[in-house]
Amino acid sequence: MSTTATDYYELLEVSRSATPEEIKKAYRRLARELHPDVNPDLEHQEKFKRVTAAYEVLSDPEKRQMYDLGGDPLSNRGGGGFSGGFDFGDVMDAFFGGRGGGQRRGPRGRARRGQDALISITIDLQAAVFGEEKEIAVDTAISCEKCTGSGMADGTEAATCVMCKGHGEIQSVQQSFLGQVMTSRPCPACQGFGTTIPHPCVECSGQGRVRHRRNLTIEIPPGVDTGTRIQLQGQGEAGPNGGPAGDLYIEIVVRGHDLFERQGDQLHCVITIPMTSAALGTSINIETLDGPEDIAVAAGLQSGAVVTVKHKGASRLRSGNRGDLFVHINVETPRKLTAEQQTLMQQLAEMRDEKPNTVVTRAESPGVFSRLKEAFTNK
Repeated sequence: MSTTATDYYELLEVSRSATPEEIKKAYRRLARELHPDVNPDLEHQEKFKRVTAAYEVLSDPEKRQMYDLGGDPLSNRGGGGFSGGFDFGDVMDAFFGGRGGGQRRGPRGRARRGQDALISITIDLQAAVFGEEKEIAVDTAISCEKCTGSGMADGTEAATCVMCKGHGEIQSVQQSFLGQVMTSRPCPACQGFGTTIPHPCVECSGQGRVRHRRNLTIEIPPGVDTGTRIQLQGQGEAGPNGGPAGDLYIEIVVRGHDLFERQGDQLHCVITIPMTSAALGTSINIETLDGPEDIAVAAGLQSGAVVTVKHKGASRLRSGNRGDLFVHINVETPRKLTAEQQTLMQQLAEMRDEKPNTVVTRAESPGVFSRLKEAFTNK
């Protein structure tokens, strides 16, 4: 058992068999309560110093073993064993799990991953349904060919930073109520790289990359729609100083069509047929995205009826299957009749026992406009 006057275990309010994690948790709790920013009076400041000294000993396996054997690892320090070169990194390690003990992070590499890029392209409905191969122009950063991404002129190399001696950071010691506090910050001369480039490449000014417009051929899969994004790995911005390139994202915008309205994997269109065709029935040739298609119009077809053409709609993304085409029929009533046509129409009405000025209302049979409205709004 230790013969020192201070019981570090008692100060941290832990048992002598406490694990390193329990010691760290105890110190975090006490440090938050006693920190001078919270309790600035001298009594709390002194206790905070003692608690921090206890943590410095018990968090270090060698110092803890020495203490448990009766020695005092801080005995060579003046003023109660705490006014020496205590590294503030130990305190930050207890709070945030960071590095302590004055350890350096070391220089950071110059090569870094490039940023992702996003461009938008507009395609027509035909391409969205069937897919296509498309060539696009991309304006991004690419690796500098002159220096192959190194950022250095031919025949030269990076030099060790004279300020940080290649460590990438500068350490400084300041006096505070805790004693001597050591802090580290990135070296301002080399920005933390540990090296400098005395002779940068004239083409890229030491960045290792330049702006360039290039052409790419991309595959647009069937079934894309407005808002679909296609990811091209490694086709984005080249990274600085030879770092890997980011990804390129292609955002799709589908141009509107003169005839077809798209709803997911469905296509809708409206056609108008004469009254006589609707009454007698007929076969109509319509133009689909696949080419001409004959559809049958049954005799007695009413305005607003819908004819379904299977598997002539839009493709489903990543499945290859297609939806249906819905043809909305609008029956046209003749606006002008010759005298002979009017006579024939009157005779037809008499034969069908249709009395003039008679209106038949069927709530369950909406007209073409209400049906189309419902079709295009209920997605």
